[in-house]
Amino acid sequence: MDLSSYKDVFVFVEQREGVIQSVAIELLGKARDLADALGQNVVAIFPGSNISDKAKELGYYGADKVICIDTPELEHYITEQYTQAVYQVITEFKPSIVLFGATTIGRDLGPRLSARLETGLTADCTKLEISEEKELLMTRPAFGGNLMATIVCKEHRPQMSTVRPGVMRKLEKDTSRKCEIIEYSPKFNASKFKVKLVKSVKEAKGMVDISEAKILVSGGRGVGAEFKNLKDLANVLNAEVSASRAVVDAGVVSHDRQVGQTGKTVRPDLYLALGISGAIQHLAGMEESDFIVAINKDKYAPIFQVSDLGIVGDVTKIVPLLTERLSKVKLEK
Repeated sequence: MDLSSYKDVFVFVEQREGVIQSVAIELLGKARDLADALGQNVVAIFPGSNISDKAKELGYYGADKVICIDTPELEHYITEQYTQAVYQVITEFKPSIVLFGATTIGRDLGPRLSARLETGLTADCTKLEISEEKELLMTRPAFGGNLMATIVCKEHRPQMSTVRPGVMRKLEKDTSRKCEIIEYSPKFNASKFKVKLVKSVKEAKGMVDISEAKILVSGGRGVGAEFKNLKDLANVLNAEVSASRAVVDAGVVSHDRQVGQTGKTVRPDLYLALGISGAIQHLAGMEESDFIVAINKDKYAPIFQVSDLGIVGDVTKIVPLLTERLSKVKLEK
């Protein structure tokens, strides 16, 4: 394989019902860093239906070019249709790097493409860098989060990875940035379309995704069954409630509220870690929070190593007092 013929950093831009997903904006920001280190361009692959009017927005967040695949076949995400379209883009434009969000869509599409392209795919990356040899260094947790493994794809291109939502920082929106928009029309082989979407059923949850929340009140094993106290505190702070794996495994909170290696990566402005010891698997999902407050009875708990403010005490007694005090402060205002 002639590796010199492959260049530029491509990002698969995920959209749902025409709404560009936050993880795509995060990946464009990281792609900008990688492309600058290589002296190359950032190219967004933007598939969907009736989405071409949104393509220019990707330039505001770092894309130099947008390959817009606007066709009725891609109205809904179905594996074969999307795989055929993106595969044709990659084989024609020969990117050096392709990044996907580690979402349900990215985790389905990425492996399918890597198999067809006969290249590697590093999943759930938490760090991406360019080496001195101009190769992509893809770092991800291994062995249950107990160590970090850095993987290099030396002999095959493109170099591909999925990245968890919330791990990379978005670039500030710059409406003065312009990008080249390329309208692309794939040639579909409809005989391989074996699956069709019959009906889409949505569950109304009425809660903000924890990876998007500005304030998180997160509970661990030390909270026990007292999650009502956490919800009361969250209401006062206009926050969302999240939890560690132990609480989710106990059935107290649903999995979509889990923070950590096997849950979601979050980066809120304020993270309250209540009764959470701070196992490395949990820290991997929240240590990039702007300000961390920890409450735990064990003064040697690892969570205090990453917290900005630590309180040693019984969380079941402190949280109701904190909620009462903050409620009074809100009333005074």
